[in-house]
Amino acid sequence: MRRIPSLFFFAVVLTAVLGAQQPGTAPAQGRGQRPVDPRTAGGGQCSENPYNCIDTPNPLTPPNTVWLEEMTWMDVRDALKAGKTNIIISTGGIEPNGPWLVTGKHNYVLHANCEAIARKMGNALCAPIVKHVPEGDIEKKTGHMASPGTITMREDTFRAVLRDTAESLQAHGFKNIIFIGDSGGNQAGQKAIAEELSAKWAGKALAVHVAEYYDYASVAEYMKTHGIVDGKSDNMHDDPIITLNMFIDDPNSVRFNERVKAGKASINGVSVADKAKNTALAKQIVEFRATKTVEAINRLIAAKKPATSSQQ
Repeated sequence: MRRIPSLFFFAVVLTAVLGAQQPGTAPAQGRGQRPVDPRTAGGGQCSENPYNCIDTPNPLTPPNTVWLEEMTWMDVRDALKAGKTNIIISTGGIEPNGPWLVTGKHNYVLHANCEAIARKMGNALCAPIVKHVPEGDIEKKTGHMASPGTITMREDTFRAVLRDTAESLQAHGFKNIIFIGDSGGNQAGQKAIAEELSAKWAGKALAVHVAEYYDYASVAEYMKTHGIVDGKSDNMHDDPIITLNMFIDDPNSVRFNERVKAGKASINGVSVADKAKNTALAKQIVEFRATKTVEAINRLIAAKKPATSSQQ
C-alpha cells in the first residue's frame, strides 16, 4: 500500500516534466522572476539597460543613408515615426555576364538605383538586396546554371524569401512594400507575392510590383539622344547601359582599369574608356530609371493596386 502514493507522485512529476517539454510552450513565470517589460526592444531587456527600451531617445545623430542594414534599430524606429513608411525590396542575382562584368551585376545596378529611387521619393528606405534569385535548374544546369559561380533559387524558395521579408517589414509599420527586380526571372514571383500580400493585408498595407523598373528598352531609347548608340552586338550578356549603371556604383565591378589597360574598354561598339564621360552618362541612366520608377510607384500606391493592370 505504501507504493501507491510514491507511484502517484512519480506520475504527477512525469506529467509535469513532459508538459514542460512540449514545443512552443512558453516557460512559466516562476516565483521571483521579473515580468518582461513591454517596452523591451533593441536586442536586450529594457529592465537591464535603458537603450533596450522602445521609447528611449536615440543618443546619436541619424546617418545619411536610406539602407536599412546601415541603420540601427533606433534609426529605423525614428524614420518610421518621421513618415518613411515606404520600403523597397530589390532583387538582383548572381550569374555570368561575360569576361568584364562580375557575377553580381544586378546587385551593383540595384545598389545605385534603389538609393536614387528612395532619395527621390523622400519617404522611403531600401531593404537589403535579395541577391539570390531563380537562375535555372540546379540538377539539370539549365539557364545560367551552366556557368560556374551562378547561384540559383527554386521559385518557391524565392517567393518564400520575398513573402517573409515583406511580412517582417509590414509587421514593423511599413505601409507600402515595393518590389523592383533587375532580372527577368524575378518578375513573376514579385508580382505574385505583391498580389498575395495585398489581398492578405486588406488595406492595412500594400505590396506593389513595379514592372516599369525593369524596362531596359526605354532606357536604351532615352540614352540614344544622350550619346549612347549601340552598334553591332558583341553577343555577350552585357551592354553599355548595364556597364555604366554598374560603373557608377563601383568601377571595379566592370574591370574598368584592367579593360582600359588591355584595350578592351568598349561594348557593342561603344567606348567606355573615358572615366569622366562614363560618370556623366551613368548619372543620366540612374536619374532616368529612378524617375520612371518613382512615377510608377506613385501611380500604384494612389490606385492601391499591387501591379499595373496591363501585366500578364
